[in-house]
Amino acid sequence: MFDFGGVLTTSVFESFASCSREISGDPDLLLQVVAQDEAASAALVEHECGRIEDEEFEAAVARGLAARGVQVEPHGLIVRMQRGLERDVAMRTAVERLREHGVAVALVSNSLGRDCYTGHDLDALFDVQVISGREGVRKPSRALYRIACERLDVSPGEALMVDDLAINVRAAHALGLGGVVHRSAARTVGQLADLLGLPAGALGCETRS
Repeated sequence: MFDFGGVLTTSVFESFASCSREISGDPDLLLQVVAQDEAASAALVEHECGRIEDEEFEAAVARGLAARGVQVEPHGLIVRMQRGLERDVAMRTAVERLREHGVAVALVSNSLGRDCYTGHDLDALFDVQVISGREGVRKPSRALYRIACERLDVSPGEALMVDDLAINVRAAHALGLGGVVHRSAARTVGQLADLLGLPAGALGCETRS
């Protein structure tokens, strides 16, 4: 099981920082608003669970920014927040190689906006997609991992979760899944090869970092 932002793409935090720098000059402000402003934080949870639309989330974040002296047009804010996300080619290659070796793979991701997966050809990349906005539950809830296991037709003990957030990997561990905290493609690919008993280089990266 693979997370999307920060695993199959560059870091969400870096993308947020880039957007925040663009609108305020402070790379940390946007993340602070989403994490600490009560209304914006609640809107993030509701949005990731698919209970509110993009526009309502954008408005909540814009109000949080305004309370900190930064005026921004709400419309299109999610697109600006996503703009820094770039494909991690090595991790996509690893997913493709896993399937070539007969390993079933699932996307298990908290969504960020209607169009956050556009252009990533996930239907071709994954056997199963379990996305929070479609399921009404978000990581680190164990329920999302249970859904993924059911759709892959595996027990938790037969599954691994790759995520850049340790809290999400800990939640997977609590359900009985194995887990890898993603820090770099080379390191993650090496760990996956070891855990799955595959030869070095079988998933596309031979040098760990």
